[in-house]
Amino acid sequence: MTMGSRVYLARLAALPVFDPNGDRVGRVRDAVIRLRTTNRPPQVVGLVAEMALRRRIFLPIGRVTSMDAEAVVLSTGMLNLRRFEKRQNELLVLEEVLDRRVTVEPEDRQGDGQVGTVVDLAMELNRNNEWLITRVAVREHTGRLARRGHTYQVDYDRIRGLVGPTDTQGTSNLVALLEQMRPADMANALQDLPDARRNEVAAAFSDRTLADVLEELPEHDQVDILVHLNRERAADVLERMDPDDAADLLAELPKTEQSVLLDLMEPEEAAPVRQLMKYNPGTAGSVMTSEPVILTPDATVAEALARIREPELSPVVAAQVFVARAPSATPSGKYLGMVHFQRLLREPPSSMLGGIVDNDIDPLRPETNLTEITRRMATYDLVAMPVVDGTFRLVGAVTVDDVLDHSLPRDWRDRDAHDDEPAANLWGTRQTPGAAS
Repeated sequence: MTMGSRVYLARLAALPVFDPNGDRVGRVRDAVIRLRTTNRPPQVVGLVAEMALRRRIFLPIGRVTSMDAEAVVLSTGMLNLRRFEKRQNELLVLEEVLDRRVTVEPEDRQGDGQVGTVVDLAMELNRNNEWLITRVAVREHTGRLARRGHTYQVDYDRIRGLVGPTDTQGTSNLVALLEQMRPADMANALQDLPDARRNEVAAAFSDRTLADVLEELPEHDQVDILVHLNRERAADVLERMDPDDAADLLAELPKTEQSVLLDLMEPEEAAPVRQLMKYNPGTAGSVMTSEPVILTPDATVAEALARIREPELSPVVAAQVFVARAPSATPSGKYLGMVHFQRLLREPPSSMLGGIVDNDIDPLRPETNLTEITRRMATYDLVAMPVVDGTFRLVGAVTVDDVLDHSLPRDWRDRDAHDDEPAANLWGTRQTPGAAS
């Protein structure tokens, strides 16, 4: 895809945006089209880019000098950093047009037409230097569950129903685009959708994906999405969340609903969540993960390295191995110490963990408060600390992301809570669609 006669808008999603100096501005999150009178095709007026701190800004299409499969490049570094707000008669392509059910008129304009779903929109540059929607990629509806309809392209003027009630909009293509993003970016994109659309798209994710995304959303959005799922599905999603995140989410629900969902979860998945919910808020017990990497002292360095390479482990959990007597699940046998992954890389693969364990840092207790946890982690430059009970059994580990999550304001994930924050380096203003850039 190059800056030329035709550009497909859905393919721009998540591409990095650079200024003329090669400095990264953000990532493309959507494209803005302006509806026009009569049957004239919509005009693409700009892109929506996401910058640091999840701020979405408007990039006028006239300031884009190139678009290809790797990046979008701007002609200037002067940007309006005000948060993007959609104007009247504007639509967001990925959010509001993708997956919409439409009717494709026959070429001779006779007959009822073919029903299909919008997969992508193509824009082209006309002689007036305007980017107009000229082609629509549509997947046909076959009426057969076992057969996926083929995808084809038609001229824009043959499409009917591109703008209409949201109940004609599906989710499959938007979900496919979102699943290419990191969970935090997916969560951010969901916050931009209307509540009903957000819940519909979230429900279309797999259990694993939805679990990852919920962990990145503000609490009120987590609760709203969860309560719109049927209870069996909600329990399945909770099972795939980290136990500490599942416990935090359940704590936002009424007691009766907590009990119902915990009972629907598999007993072995619900057990650590129940245990975490017993600890007082703001303590090590309430913020720790109950599933750190635990191995016995007779395990080898090679076994430890294989364990921390498992892709489902987060970087902070995989940064160290905790060594304890059997059993190796929490609550473990007697805690012996920990081995950082850098130490593992320096030791022979056949070495046993019991011989290289670091035990000169006192572990935390479940009742240790966040202030003390933060002080000790900063003192020893640690990304995780063990938590032991009164009999010195390992019951979990507090990681640096746990501490940050619970030290920041409760609404830190909610972009709307920070809309009034000043935008630094503000240049220019958003132009009226169609004006010269």
